[in-house]
Amino acid sequence: MAKRALVSVSDKSGVVEFCKRLVSNGYEIVSTGGTYKILLENGVKAIEIDEVTKFPECFEGRVKTLNPFVHGGILYRRDKESHISQAKELGVESIDLVCVNLYPFKETIQRTDDFDEIIENIDIGGPAMVRSAAKNFDSVIIVTDVTDYDEVIDAIENEKNTKEFRRSYMIKAYEHTAAYDSMIANYMNERFNGGFGKKQFIVGSKVMDTRYGENPHQKGALYEFGKHYSDNFKTLKGEASFNNLNDLSGAVKIASAFGDENAVCITKHGNPCGFAIKDTLLEAYEEALKCDPVSAFGGVVAVNGVVTRELALKMNEIFLEVIIAGRITEEAQEVFASKKRIKLFEQGSDKLILALDKKDFKHIDGGFVYQDADKVNDNEVRDAKLVSKKAASEDELKDMEIAYKVASLTKSNCVVYVKNSAMVAVGMGMTSRVDASQCALKKAKEMGLDVTGAALASEAFFPFRDSIDAAAEAGVKSVIEPGGSIRDDEIIAAADEFGMSLYFSEVRHFLH
Repeated sequence: MAKRALVSVSDKSGVVEFCKRLVSNGYEIVSTGGTYKILLENGVKAIEIDEVTKFPECFEGRVKTLNPFVHGGILYRRDKESHISQAKELGVESIDLVCVNLYPFKETIQRTDDFDEIIENIDIGGPAMVRSAAKNFDSVIIVTDVTDYDEVIDAIENEKNTKEFRRSYMIKAYEHTAAYDSMIANYMNERFNGGFGKKQFIVGSKVMDTRYGENPHQKGALYEFGKHYSDNFKTLKGEASFNNLNDLSGAVKIASAFGDENAVCITKHGNPCGFAIKDTLLEAYEEALKCDPVSAFGGVVAVNGVVTRELALKMNEIFLEVIIAGRITEEAQEVFASKKRIKLFEQGSDKLILALDKKDFKHIDGGFVYQDADKVNDNEVRDAKLVSKKAASEDELKDMEIAYKVASLTKSNCVVYVKNSAMVAVGMGMTSRVDASQCALKKAKEMGLDVTGAALASEAFFPFRDSIDAAAEAGVKSVIEPGGSIRDDEIIAAADEFGMSLYFSEVRHFLH
């Protein structure tokens, strides 16, 4: 008796050739609607679904496969005599392969806000068939991904259609329906509950295993939302570790925070230890390195542009663990070829690319906290409120903007000092804001960096004037912070006393 394959797909790429090969391997094809039509048009003999169900498609296609002849054919157990005899008694013929991909819900919500159309693109019969076939993987192959067609044919033709093979496809099928239902639930909560419903589903697709997690005794892997890493992350040399991925994510966020400008960010353990914007990327790297060359050793460098041979030669003067850029030229890669431990990644573009996730979450013991992603708005610094008598110059405003954006992407408590578009001091992850200020200045002094004339940014308000006093002593000329302290008047008075320009953004940017 011929085997039967039920094929009903929204994404029809490759389906004609797949069905031709199924037919050549002794399968009868049962199909529905548009899939049935395209198969006939291309010379593939198929049985229309209502010949199997003995019931017409109805309610504008809402009901077509929800039928005992379909689900019975998929679900009855071939290893139980009672099931086999009951199938024969009821006239239910076995379905041995199910090929289904679901209505394009994601594409629909990206294309339209029309709720009626969105509702019609919620697949019902498809997930039911997928789940049925997956449940009976002992006897049924379930195919949900167009990229698996060749592997399935190979398994059928070369005696690889084992229980283990079908089990791997079963797992993939349940991942598929779980992700699909999660997407629908999240969309409905976003539309009707402000994005914070009774349940929150975080779904990612595996990109790769990492050698281990944060430490060698922990397992680790990278998962992506959408196709961000698949499309925009190319390994040129080495292997990205769990910690590398975390560090380079922070570096890329900072380096790409200034549009197309020639920005370079150096990070260590997820925090910036160097940043600059200059006329060329080479100059930007040289200035970024000056901030803290000790920490930069073994660090991560994000380059918002193309790494040329000239820049590579400069970078190669010290040990860097990771470089990520828009692109790294072949000539630049040759410069790094002899360095065994360096890792090179690019995003396949002339500039760095961010996914711009709308939501953010953090694991806590027993669960996770979930929030809207933080973002510094384009005019947040330009629209900041001048509260001192003295206003900043254009150059000082530019330094303030850089300091403010870097501070927003640096672990709290933090302060950032920027001079001539380069970070000259940074204090981060402190329990006290004055400690952060003093630690930054102490390090700048050790590095021989002159902070005179710098702009100072804090991601949260200064609770006391002591940070302003320390900044003034160091020669800081302009300060930007959110404001909102009960002692704001004292902070403003201190700024005026020292002839500083002081701005309140009235927006806090903690990063914990």
